[in-house]
Amino acid sequence: ILQVVGVTDPLKLGFQQMAMIGIRCEADQLMPVAAAVAEFPEVSYVVITAGTYDILIETVCEDNDGLLRFLAERLRTINGVRETETFVYLRLIKQSYQWGTR
Repeated sequence: ILQVVGVTDPLKLGFQQMAMIGIRCEADQLMPVAAAVAEFPEVSYVVITAGTYDILIETVCEDNDGLLRFLAERLRTINGVRETETFVYLRLIKQSYQWGTR
């Protein structure tokens, strides 16, 4: 019920590129793709969704080159990944870890 964590600001730690990535998978590969993506250190969030994308992930990379390497050499080489769409964060306005408070 209760999880106490310290949350760092990746931008203040030298990471300059955050992105949300939508992934479309082969139908029979959804769970294996989600499990594989969750193992990458660049990935901070993985959720299976209903809608346009099968999976949404959030990544934190050191820079544009790091994001490119992640996309080309890691994410898109996973068996079952059909296509991806990357939404690069320009500015993070709100990130909250409080639920159910008013």
